[in-house]
Amino acid sequence: MGTGRRPFEPESPLTQARHAVDPVTRSAVAAVRAELAGLEALARALENGLAASFTAAVRQIAEIPGRVVVSGMGKSGHVARKIAATLASTGTPALFLHPAEASHGDLGMIARQDLLLALSWSGEAPELRDVISHAKRLGVPLIAITAERQSALAKAADLALILPHTPEACPIGLAPTTSTAMQMALGDALAIALMEGRGFSADDFRAFHPGGKLGARLVRVSDVMMTGADVPRLLETSTLSEAIVEMTRGRLGGAAVVDAQGRLTGAFTDGDLRRALPTAALDEPVSAYMSRTPVFVAPGLLASEAVRLMTERPRPILLMFVCEAQRLVGAVHMHDLLRAGVA
Repeated sequence: MGTGRRPFEPESPLTQARHAVDPVTRSAVAAVRAELAGLEALARALENGLAASFTAAVRQIAEIPGRVVVSGMGKSGHVARKIAATLASTGTPALFLHPAEASHGDLGMIARQDLLLALSWSGEAPELRDVISHAKRLGVPLIAITAERQSALAKAADLALILPHTPEACPIGLAPTTSTAMQMALGDALAIALMEGRGFSADDFRAFHPGGKLGARLVRVSDVMMTGADVPRLLETSTLSEAIVEMTRGRLGGAAVVDAQGRLTGAFTDGDLRRALPTAALDEPVSAYMSRTPVFVAPGLLASEAVRLMTERPRPILLMFVCEAQRLVGAVHMHDLLRAGVA
């Protein structure tokens, strides 16, 4: 028997106090918990019956000479598109094939050296029929992700990854919610297992993500530093007059001071010059006024870490030198880091 209250109608103060959260929030929490239950069931399956087929799938994908062609219809199609993107960005060449478009020319996207990864919760999506038939004609391996072991898709597959049955988060049990969360998680698990198996590194990841914040976070000092003649430098015996000329040429607000072997021994900045000039003669050596504890980093350091070293100081600096085996190899300015999107 109903309560007589419309959905999401505000409850009485007493009821609100008893439940502590409003109906909308309770609905959201219930949905999240339902999907969490599905992910927990998937994790348990991967630790038990699903483990062998998952491992076999990873090995088969790793060994193919071509690409992973991922296909699915409806909500499974949206998940398939995301899985293809994640695989491609983590070192496994992949593309998404829309099954409804496949029989209108897009079957040409599948080549003999490829592997087909097909998603369908029921395993009976009719739109996948032509895709599966074409893959069979070419001898392309088929891996299925489905919840139905006896479905047409599972039976056609060379290898089937069977997902556990758990209730959808949808209150009427129809909208794909928990099921798509499990499909997505299994796709991510495949991508991560393949990524780790290939030894895919942060540098590899950056090569596929040069734009945006992801790319900026993985930029190294060597990618943005100045080298060669662009780095203002002075010898320990250089005079203040020579320092003025070199710093004016470099326009970085400072210069590295090196010994005869090119080892960094100090830094001389505009501030050092201003402090010296009231009393110093222009023919005096910069070594008498330079900082003997210059800040420097290695070229392989992440540029974001260089920013932290430059800014998290009692007196932040804008210019930092780069050394390898104590020898000066470059310099990086805050402006370079700003242009790279790091700072």
